[in-house]
Amino acid sequence: MAEDKALREHVVKLLNGGEAHADFATAVADFPGELRGKTPKWAEHSPWQLLEHLRLALEDLVDFSINPHYKSLEWPKDYWPEEAAPPDPKAWDRSVHAYCQTLEAMCKLVEDPKTDLFAKIPHGDGQTILREALVAADHNSYHLGQMVLLRRLLGAWK
Repeated sequence: MAEDKALREHVVKLLNGGEAHADFATAVADFPGELRGKTPKWAEHSPWQLLEHLRLALEDLVDFSINPHYKSLEWPKDYWPEEAAPPDPKAWDRSVHAYCQTLEAMCKLVEDPKTDLFAKIPHGDGQTILREALVAADHNSYHLGQMVLLRRLLGAWK
């Protein structure tokens, strides 16, 4: 029982990030509005596209984890916005808020002692909640590193 609780705590810490690198809140905090749609030289995506990709991918992982009627998204169309800039001034904040809510949902799923972290997801092909949570943490960490790099390239990182 103690090992189960410890595992859940470690996974939630990994999902929230910040122990070995910048966490989500730090990576997106006070991002200048005029730079959110800029794609630096040699970069493939703008900060807006990266933020939306983080949100969309996390939502997909949570949906897959809990929805028995899950429908796969189309790669890459459904995971990356086409437009480099947010569609309106409030879009960035909406996306940040949605990401945070989805991350909280994944953390609650992992924290819930009723969640069998090792049971195969019935509508999957061998995946478990533990695997999906670790994929989410890994994916988030990778792209948050890219967000910090974009901020540096755009001169918006302290």
